[in-house]
Amino acid sequence: MGASTNSAPGFAKHPEHKITLEPLGKPVRVSAAGAELAASGEALLMREGTYPPVIYLPFSGIKFDRLTRTETSTHCPFKGDASYWRIAGGDSGPDIMWSYEKPYDEMAEIKGYAAFYGDRVTVEVG
Repeated sequence: MGASTNSAPGFAKHPEHKITLEPLGKPVRVSAAGAELAASGEALLMREGTYPPVIYLPFSGIKFDRLTRTETSTHCPFKGDASYWRIAGGDSGPDIMWSYEKPYDEMAEIKGYAAFYGDRVTVEVG
């Protein structure tokens, strides 16, 4: 059992950088224009440095039939490459959700989870 095969370069260069994940412990519902996009009692709360905390929901609670994958992609040296989705249909607007589908080994816990932009959808906790 040897070295990691998909290690995050960010942690190698900045070992002081901290990212923590913990169960949120409360139900979460995400909606837009009154339509539910996701709901789960299994959300994770990510804290990273000075950034605001981010809620990640499991794919099992996301209504992917109401979303469309976009071509947007970003890279984080700590988490990996992110994919993005928007609301399905005509002029559905900007990306509203992202996921690290193949995260670096150090962030493997977020595989199969996604986060929503709180300023583009309604996120209800509790």
